[in-house]
Amino acid sequence: MQIETFILGALQTNCYLLSEERGTRAVIIDPADDGDFLNDELLRRGLTLEKIVLTHGHFDHCLGLLSLQSAWEVPVLMHFADQFLLEGAAASALHWLGVTSDPVPPATVDLAQLKEIELLGEKFQVIPTPGHTPGSVCLLHENEKILFSGDTIFAGGSVGRTDFAYSSSKDLHSSLQSLRELKERGFYGQVYPGHGESFFA
Repeated sequence: MQIETFILGALQTNCYLLSEERGTRAVIIDPADDGDFLNDELLRRGLTLEKIVLTHGHFDHCLGLLSLQSAWEVPVLMHFADQFLLEGAAASALHWLGVTSDPVPPATVDLAQLKEIELLGEKFQVIPTPGHTPGSVCLLHENEKILFSGDTIFAGGSVGRTDFAYSSSKDLHSSLQSLRELKERGFYGQVYPGHGESFFA
């Protein structure tokens, strides 16, 4: 499996394109705000999009969703506790960035109901990590030593902000403890966050 990072949008959100090393299937994690660019990349590379996964529902991670969904009609996986953020994503983009954007379609598969998901034939564990948002999740491939952390944790040990009305510093503390327990179980690997550089932890 190949992992490529695209840094998209005013908030420099990390979008991850996962593709087969020998094949044409692809998955996008957090399409950020440029679905047209991602569609062009998929077509240019001859890839077929199978799924879209959202680590959480903030607008800078999902504004590209409508363009991708219109072109591919694929499942959108997200913890449904963040569905309200998708509903308000366009309004949030206008408020925070002053930009007008299309409405964001809802997620179609609830990660709250799943302990693991399959991406390109590989099993990823779904780890609920509420705090930054109620439905934040991390995705862990324990054998390949890969963790997609969304905005839960970043390089240098910084963490997602919790000053929103729906955020919880208490929940984030518990979520970070669950990630620390991974290291206690022997997990050391590459972490791919929602912003900034990937890092080894």
